[in-house]
Amino acid sequence: METLYVKAKSTDYPIYINDSFSELKNAFIEAGLEGRKICIICDSNTNKLYLEKVINEINGLFSHICHFSFKAGENSKNLDVISEFYKFFIENKLDRKSVIAALGGGVAGDMAGFAASTFMRGINFVQIPTSLLAQVDSSVGGKTGVDFMGNKNMIGAFYQPNFVYINSNTLKSLPQREFCAGMAEAIKHGYIIDEQYLNEIEANKENIKNLETNSIHSLIYKSCKNKAYVVSKDEKESGLREILNFGHTFGHAVESLSGFSLIHGECVAAGMTAGLYLSSKMGMIDMDEVLRAKRLLSYFMLPVNVKGYDKAEILNKMLLDKKTKNNKINLVLLKKIGEAYTEKSAPQDLILSAIEYIVN
Repeated sequence: METLYVKAKSTDYPIYINDSFSELKNAFIEAGLEGRKICIICDSNTNKLYLEKVINEINGLFSHICHFSFKAGENSKNLDVISEFYKFFIENKLDRKSVIAALGGGVAGDMAGFAASTFMRGINFVQIPTSLLAQVDSSVGGKTGVDFMGNKNMIGAFYQPNFVYINSNTLKSLPQREFCAGMAEAIKHGYIIDEQYLNEIEANKENIKNLETNSIHSLIYKSCKNKAYVVSKDEKESGLREILNFGHTFGHAVESLSGFSLIHGECVAAGMTAGLYLSSKMGMIDMDEVLRAKRLLSYFMLPVNVKGYDKAEILNKMLLDKKTKNNKINLVLLKKIGEAYTEKSAPQDLILSAIEYIVN
């Protein structure tokens, strides 16, 4: 098992990377969380696949173990389902010392974390991510939240977990579409902060796609290391952490307009394509780099075009994004590969040209 640490301003916590759940019990003990009540939040998929295994690993460690399962998918990520969480917590007499454990992908992690951050003004929370997207990105850093009125992650909080426990073997049961969606976030880390990592992904793409153990462990470790570095420098997105939004402002707009029929990583891939194109149009990277990115994303079956969407509608959605200030869309662009920055005044005609590039 490998261990990394996030050293955020509010707290420090470990990220454990293993190929089983065998050390999960020790992770809870190390965090001093034993002997309490625990509620495991899972979706209808992870309920069937992993809930029993996790309970068997931690049996006898807690005074009470309960679980709440919701219907898998982004459409469950709303305040109505969060309300059901709260009712369940009260029925099971959870208190301020209790623990919420997120067992699942990014939706489960975001929702369980938001519920933990708000129930009784904040109780203990751990992440047990089972999707690649959650393992390389969303489980680390403390972003929690839900969608609201069709807008992605409009309501949420920064709330760091007590620890993150990654079992890479869960990826073997992941549908290929979900695995490839997670690759968008891993590739993103290369583009924004670590060109060498991007080159390694490109050189090792066949082994990664085939879930070769060492390649997958390296992928998860290096993505978590990059994410932990950024979060440690800027916990609440007041500066450096903004670069983690590369591809997300374009992507969230498409994701919302699709009614979440396109999943998050797919929209991020299309959004990164638009961001790379805009970086090129603003004279910072060569168009050859845009084409290179499209080849890599396409290898992992990620969309680099999202035909059938109206560019004006995408722009209007982008104007509703949380990062938009004074009607100016803040976009993460690249000065060069491995070096991102926040552009606060990109000309709207160029933004529209980047949208047009991915919808045509």
